[in-house]
Amino acid sequence: MNWKSLLIGTIAGFAGGYLVKELSTSSSYVSSEAVLEKVKKAFREKGPIDGSWIHMEPEDYVIDPVHTKVYRGGIMRQRNSQNEQFEFIADAKTGSILRIDTVTKELQTV
Repeated sequence: MNWKSLLIGTIAGFAGGYLVKELSTSSSYVSSEAVLEKVKKAFREKGPIDGSWIHMEPEDYVIDPVHTKVYRGGIMRQRNSQNEQFEFIADAKTGSILRIDTVTKELQTV
């Protein structure tokens, strides 16, 4: 085995290892559309939805000492003749719902 082959093999090994490391630690996010569909599916189990929205870009979210990226969105529906609006926060890396808050609960005017 000559030195040239050994050097090429060593460089290829380091480059491959570096590439695998970078790909495994890169921050890949679940799509915002997939997160919104997951939330809508959960709400549809309790009844029809009137509307929904989600911010397409992940944003920083801090629950000390944890710092993560999240999507924020909302769901609107009618339940028992009342308009209900909810906002949710979902982890951008896993798609897990971290929080759902009721925003409004108003009587519907006919």
